[in-house]
Amino acid sequence: MQLNWRKVNRVIHRDLGYFFFGMVIIYGISGIAMNHRNDWNPNYIITHEESPLMEDSTLLTGSDEDFRNFLKEQNIRQQYKSHFSPAPHQIRIFLEGESTLTLNFQTETQIYESIRKRPLFYQVNLLHYNPGIWWKWFSDIFAISLILIAITGLFILKGKNGITRRGAWLTIAGILLPVLFLLFYN
Repeated sequence: MQLNWRKVNRVIHRDLGYFFFGMVIIYGISGIAMNHRNDWNPNYIITHEESPLMEDSTLLTGSDEDFRNFLKEQNIRQQYKSHFSPAPHQIRIFLEGESTLTLNFQTETQIYESIRKRPLFYQVNLLHYNPGIWWKWFSDIFAISLILIAITGLFILKGKNGITRRGAWLTIAGILLPVLFLLFYN
């Protein structure tokens, strides 16, 4: 019985492609997000709101209860966690949900900041950053599989669209683009 290499090639390409479909999507989305991390924060949505401070400076020496009452007056529904004074005439109040309210009695301003995990992007970026040893090994297997998928993909088609004709030119172009980028970028 003779081994049909074309059939084995197709089976490897197809099955690895199906199995790692989710991983390709995860790494594709997180790769785009990481490429644009200088344009926006792919992991968190950060809200920064500044408004006038309508309170006298008695809060500088206020108790936890005073701060809870102040938050109710400001219609801030998040629970008070703690506070401290990072500078004279300033109080930073920590709220549930990774939020803060900074009161500046000198400039008479208050700054509310909240941090929320960006849906989907936070999770896929976490996986892209390899959160643990088991995920690292799974990611390595995925990377090796991508190499196999690329190599087996070269030999799927025969004839004018295969690797000996049209496919050869596209493969060469696909290799040359990153090489040219590296030559001109450096």
